[in-house]
Amino acid sequence: MKTNPYNEFKQRFKLLVSKERHLVVNTLSNIFTMRLIGNKTHGDLAEIGIAEFINQFMYDFKSIHVGKDLFRAKEHEEDIVIINELSKAEIPVSLKAYGDGPLQLSTDKEQNLFPYLQQQGKSITNKTKINKIFASDFFCNALTINVMPLIYNETDKRCNIMIFDHEKAVRETAKIVYVSEGNGRKHPIYLFLDSADKYICEVRYGGASANALQRGLWTHTKNALNFFDSITNGWIDYSHNHALVKLFSLALNATPLGHEEANIVLQKDIDKLKLHK
Repeated sequence: MKTNPYNEFKQRFKLLVSKERHLVVNTLSNIFTMRLIGNKTHGDLAEIGIAEFINQFMYDFKSIHVGKDLFRAKEHEEDIVIINELSKAEIPVSLKAYGDGPLQLSTDKEQNLFPYLQQQGKSITNKTKINKIFASDFFCNALTINVMPLIYNETDKRCNIMIFDHEKAVRETAKIVYVSEGNGRKHPIYLFLDSADKYICEVRYGGASANALQRGLWTHTKNALNFFDSITNGWIDYSHNHALVKLFSLALNATPLGHEEANIVLQKDIDKLKLHK
């Protein structure tokens, strides 16, 4: 049976965290410190931070940041590409930095998912029909996106890298039901439920009047906890690094020569981390 390259990467990441937890605690603390600069800054910087984490600490893997590369045709909503240097497999990954609540798994830019489900009916309980829905081109595209969500709870200063298990969701979906607008809901959705009517995920409206938050495939980190795999082996307590904010302030006013000298110092510090010093 062919190994899923992303699953192999996730297992290696979990192994690293189990042995060198301080490395991911340090990087995630620095990433979420960026919320002190701006509410959305941490999301963009997480892309280059995680890519560099892989390059520095995960032997046999390297990563390239492609999220803002105007010269690359993005086919998979990817922000980084992870390369297994042994198998040469390339893994496009979409990074998400969200609070511990609703989580978008696919943007559905073409607005196909909701209209497709409307054609199938308002209450779908036949497992054969459900499997055909998941096997459709629309859902195959949405479910094959490799999403790496960096989840945080700012009140408790804790974070987690929780990856939604698409395969388990497909196996355990027993019902797909239409829920109309109302009760504070501006647009209708389709809910995906298991045999006990427990929440798995949802497809949001996505019509012409819908914005990015009102369309696509979504789940919820609290309501669908059984469908997530934590590759950080649970929640991590983090703290803000105020020295990093000062570093950014200075860097934006320093010269390229100063940046080169700082890079040398920072690399030496990272090398010490690798040696547990």
